[in-house]
Amino acid sequence: MSKILFVVTGADHWTLADGTEHPTGFWAEEAVAPYEAFKAAGHEIVVATPGGVVPTVDQGSLAPEANGGQEGADRVAASLAAFTELRRPVELADVDLADYAAVFYPGGHGPMEDLAADPESGALLVAALEAGTPLGVVCHAPAALLAAVKGDGSNVFAGYRMTGFTNAEERQAGLAERAKWLLQDRLVEMGADFQEGAPWAPYVVADRSLVTGQNPASSAPLAAELLKKLA
Repeated sequence: MSKILFVVTGADHWTLADGTEHPTGFWAEEAVAPYEAFKAAGHEIVVATPGGVVPTVDQGSLAPEANGGQEGADRVAASLAAFTELRRPVELADVDLADYAAVFYPGGHGPMEDLAADPESGALLVAALEAGTPLGVVCHAPAALLAAVKGDGSNVFAGYRMTGFTNAEERQAGLAERAKWLLQDRLVEMGADFQEGAPWAPYVVADRSLVTGQNPASSAPLAAELLKKLA
């Protein structure tokens, strides 16, 4: 049985352009759908966060309207309760990449607050890329790729095809005009070959060892693609 590392945001808010702290964290579906897929395939899950803090779930991700109705919301809540590893994370600084067969980053706006500038996460991503370790990153979590810089300041993911939460989706979610920066814009600025699917529809892009998903609906398809790499 292989171990898969989940790197989860430790932030419980996202600071907007006017200084307002928008409550957030990780997005439930983006954590539980891959978790269930990986566990069903026989893998062990370890959660790591900056400082080893217990991660906060974005309450909006538990609402019926975010899960196709009350039945879906109940299912996600039950899956989240079963994801006990979330309640005992290790410190990101203590992670040894050699212990893991793959690394996965769930989204939510939280990564925009902390992982986008976290040097320990950035170093882990650089090491994962150099080692060819399968790496899955979904929705807002590609913000973490911004911290994956070399000594000369260039980003190791420059030139990679990838996707993430789009400007169109951020506008439709109602936060684009209030944000300090938009994920799609920053990924393009760092040199990524950004690929964009239809808003809110599943869309996954694989390039070498990197697999990225555009939005919450892309979580399960991304997990399936990552499992193919592990096979």
